[in-house]
Amino acid sequence: MFQHDWGAQPMYVPPAFHVDDLAALHGTMREARLANLVTATTEGLLATPLPLFLVPEEGAYGTLYGHVARANTQWKLPPTGDDMALFMGPDAYVSPSWYATKQEHHKVVPTWNYITVHAYGAVEFFEDADRLLEVVTRLTNLHEQSQAKPWAVMEAPEAFVRAQLRGIVGLRLPITRLEGKRKMSQNRSVQDRAGVAAGLVASQRASDRYVATMIPVG
Repeated sequence: MFQHDWGAQPMYVPPAFHVDDLAALHGTMREARLANLVTATTEGLLATPLPLFLVPEEGAYGTLYGHVARANTQWKLPPTGDDMALFMGPDAYVSPSWYATKQEHHKVVPTWNYITVHAYGAVEFFEDADRLLEVVTRLTNLHEQSQAKPWAVMEAPEAFVRAQLRGIVGLRLPITRLEGKRKMSQNRSVQDRAGVAAGLVASQRASDRYVATMIPVG
């Protein structure tokens, strides 16, 4: 566990769903694969979905790296506060009909189970070609490793790669604070949790069946 003093948290997190274990937070961020980078500017909120990779040992809470299209105005507009990277983990709809307590009093409503992490900090954008190549290479290697025949950046002609790099801008986000939320019916009774797990297991959605494995049924 790690200590923090962040004051008021922008994300609403009831105590039962609060996550502050750094390893668990980093795990959710890695598994999410795609994040949404959100920046508040004088022209309004800007958001871009991006694959990011985490360097956990860089800084107190780790550092994120990625890149945006050069044509994306998000990197050009000065932020008015912290930037935020939003990572969504597994999620599933929960029907009130799955609760055992429905049969007792019918005082139940639908809800949603999910896991999310919000990472905050000041994004640093950079245009150096060598740094960009390193970021692109690390991102590629990360997501190609599960392929039977992983593709590598070096397989493309060098001149082609350098031309592609001119169309993007790198980003570095040193994380200054993290918020984590894991809502998996842990605030319900043992009987209700068992009902939720059974309902999700019976779903035709593979993602629902995966969430079922995360429900604490003991």
